[in-house]
Amino acid sequence: MRFCLMMLLLVPFGLLAQELPPIQTFSPSDYQGENQNWAISQSLDKFIYVANDHSLMEFDGVRWNKYASPNGSSIRNVKVVGNKIYTGCYMEFGYWTKDSTGKLNYTSLVDKLSRPLLEDEEFWNIVAVEDRILFQSLHRIYIYPLSRKEFRIVEAETDKAQLFNLESGVYFQRKNQGIFKITENTARAITQDERIKNKTVIGLFEDTKGLIYLTSDAEWYREEKDGKLVAWDIPANTGLSSLNIYSSLQLGDGSFILGTISNGMYQISEEGSLIRKIDQQQGLNNNTILAIFEDKDSNVWLGHDNGLSVINLDSHFNEYIDNVGKLGVVYASKVFDGKLYLGTNQGLFWTEKEGAPKFKLVPGTEGQVWCLPQIGEALFCGHHKGTFVIEGDMAKMISKFPGTWNIKPIAGKPNYLLQGNYGGLSVLEKSDGLWTFRNKLKGFDNSSRFFEFSGKDTIYVNHEFKGVFGLKIDDDLRNAKLLSKEEGKGKASSLVRFNDALVYATVHAVFDIDTQRNQFVVDTTLTNIFHEDQGDEPSILITDGSDKKLWRFGKQDIMFAEPSKFDDGYNRTVIAVPRGLRNNLGVSGFENIGTLGDEKYLIGASNGYVTLNRSKLKPSTYTVLFNEVKKYRYGDSPENIPLDTVASLKNQENSLLFSYSVPEFDKYKAVAYQYRLIGMHEDWSEWTTVPEVSFENLPFGEYTFVARAKVGNTMTDNEISYTFSIERPWYWSIVAIAFYILAILGFSVMVHKLYKRYYKKQQAKIMRENERKLKRKRNKAKRKIVQIKNEKLRNEIEAKNRELAVATMSMIKKNEFLNSIKSQLTKTENNAAVGSVIKMIDLNIDNEDDWKFFEKAFNNADTGFLKKIKELHPDLTSNDLKLCAYLRLNLSSKEIAPLLNISVKSVEVKRYRLRKKMQLEHENSLTEYLLNI
Repeated sequence: MRFCLMMLLLVPFGLLAQELPPIQTFSPSDYQGENQNWAISQSLDKFIYVANDHSLMEFDGVRWNKYASPNGSSIRNVKVVGNKIYTGCYMEFGYWTKDSTGKLNYTSLVDKLSRPLLEDEEFWNIVAVEDRILFQSLHRIYIYPLSRKEFRIVEAETDKAQLFNLESGVYFQRKNQGIFKITENTARAITQDERIKNKTVIGLFEDTKGLIYLTSDAEWYREEKDGKLVAWDIPANTGLSSLNIYSSLQLGDGSFILGTISNGMYQISEEGSLIRKIDQQQGLNNNTILAIFEDKDSNVWLGHDNGLSVINLDSHFNEYIDNVGKLGVVYASKVFDGKLYLGTNQGLFWTEKEGAPKFKLVPGTEGQVWCLPQIGEALFCGHHKGTFVIEGDMAKMISKFPGTWNIKPIAGKPNYLLQGNYGGLSVLEKSDGLWTFRNKLKGFDNSSRFFEFSGKDTIYVNHEFKGVFGLKIDDDLRNAKLLSKEEGKGKASSLVRFNDALVYATVHAVFDIDTQRNQFVVDTTLTNIFHEDQGDEPSILITDGSDKKLWRFGKQDIMFAEPSKFDDGYNRTVIAVPRGLRNNLGVSGFENIGTLGDEKYLIGASNGYVTLNRSKLKPSTYTVLFNEVKKYRYGDSPENIPLDTVASLKNQENSLLFSYSVPEFDKYKAVAYQYRLIGMHEDWSEWTTVPEVSFENLPFGEYTFVARAKVGNTMTDNEISYTFSIERPWYWSIVAIAFYILAILGFSVMVHKLYKRYYKKQQAKIMRENERKLKRKRNKAKRKIVQIKNEKLRNEIEAKNRELAVATMSMIKKNEFLNSIKSQLTKTENNAAVGSVIKMIDLNIDNEDDWKFFEKAFNNADTGFLKKIKELHPDLTSNDLKLCAYLRLNLSSKEIAPLLNISVKSVEVKRYRLRKKMQLEHENSLTEYLLNI
């Protein structure tokens, strides 16, 4: 059982994997098309066009565009000539051109034929020769002169439509007749060799010696000087003998690409040696190769029966992908004694350096390999189990002290080596030509992955978490004494010797170690070289062990520094890689690179390795192109707009989508884009891999969109720009603004007038109010005056009334007094003297002057009463008027009697008579009547 397992491990698995150029594949789901791809071509702007069954596919390096066949049949061929894309299908051929929006439109050429097409004719091949386009079916070749626009037809029945456009002319095969050459007016037979007549010629090539023929059964023939054909005996014939060839192409470097029906692709050198074979197992999308095309960047495109593949033959990177997982993660590599060794987490593997890799496991090395240092003429293997010496395909364990990180020679002690292990430092000793483990250094037990000598007896050891230790070892190499300890300065730390100096690096900076003062000094030159635009992602520092280069992996770069030949500085070289490569380098902090010679380097990866060929690095130029510009409004579908005009967009169409790309098809060249919208954002955006950007709800105004790109670290030669304007909304149009101005002016005038009218009204109102107030004040003043006058009048009336009352009382008192005297006198004896006195008394009682005084006082107190009563009752006598005046004063009959010098009863009689004269009703009071007049 153990023997069987060992034999299984020894079986090479290189046949299952090859070191190949980068391959990219596109499945039908990637390009949203059909399976079969019959032909491929490329435009001047490097866009790829594919005859994909019932569609013409366009690829700009980022996105695929699909155009349906003009009549719904399968498109069998495509050829780009200038700005036209010619296609052929069932009973139809013509060309496509781009309109102003970047979309393709089809124009048929069939209607220009003077003779009709044959029944069920299908066009399989298109060739451009000088100023002519040749369309080939299985029966005819239609020659279309671009200058005259008139077709010439060559009868050419064949089993497989193939036109061979060579330096010496255009050739084709007629069924069962041989190879013919098209001349100006006819087709001339070139060879009718029986070996060609009855076979299908897949390829016809030309070199300085003549024509080379390739048949569908992989037979090669050369044309001799006398025109005879001889079999071309090449080294690759053995591997090609059983193949069924369907397509072929001679590349720009002279090599041949053969596409098979079921065995993938073969590349044959110009001399006839097999360079490589690639099939579906090695990365192709399918083993059937229907079409082969070499683009302007020497990439080879393969049209499959199911999908597409593109091979970057000229790439400076090659890949060895371990699809079956035998190798594992590569941690170290070394070319030694004509063999390539890989140290992985699965063990140590080897293969011959020359030829296709066929890796075998070195027995006994199963498990983690950490390093493969060559010291003198010996190759050591630092292993998880200990240390091995490698001899060919065998490994001899010389140390079981576990976990050998690295091994270094000791200056002045050629028979001793120092190891860095999981548990400290240890010594190997050479005795009788054999290396053996001698001892572990006492006094230091920390893991020692990175260590370097400084002088003969001083060692610096870097521990990522604990820092950098300075150690002094004794001359007998048995003890280590701690001299110094420097705290770590960040993660991803490493310690290497470069350009005769100790260099310590972290993610933050690169330091030189001043061994005299045990100080860490920032090396600004190396820091700038390795940390420019790297953020927190640079790897550990790596020396490749063969030349003076210091390597470091960045986010999207591989970079190295080497001493300048002219000064004390360094030259920096940056090689752009996609971010996916960095992510595929295995465990972070264990990145590795080894030299293969001839400027080739091997980079360990998690599923194999990648080789870098510096000699293939060459400057390239790139162009960024617009693909389309679309306008849209919310809720509507986007609409393409012309790329060659300054667009004036309606205000509702204020959302735009810009699509652009760099037609670059190298797997290891990452494209990034920047843009800005002048009129809104003057600054460039951050770099992004997304080749489109949209702007929504832009305000009205004029804008210029500008975009640029970089491929790796190389900027494109150009910037693209698109100028457009968004119309003002109707409510901000010039007419609307004029209307607004007029409306504002009119409104202002109206408001002014209204305010003026309002203020006039307010002023009039205030004036009226003031007038009312003034009038009220005047009325109040008048009333005050009237009140004062009335008060004065009342006072006067009261005075008059008092005067009347006094006069009346005086008359009453006087008359009462006179009547009293008269009464007393009448009781005396009647004599003449008394009689005269009585007479005099009567005269005083009836004194007219008293009445006049009373009348005057009464009229002053009650103006117009006597006049009114006289007017009402003109038949009243003076005595009646007196009675009325006394009653008006509300005097009683008793009080009136003395004034009239009559008795009270006589007063009552007078009152009665007065009532009758006034014709008063019985129930009406005389006094009240007189008071109410």
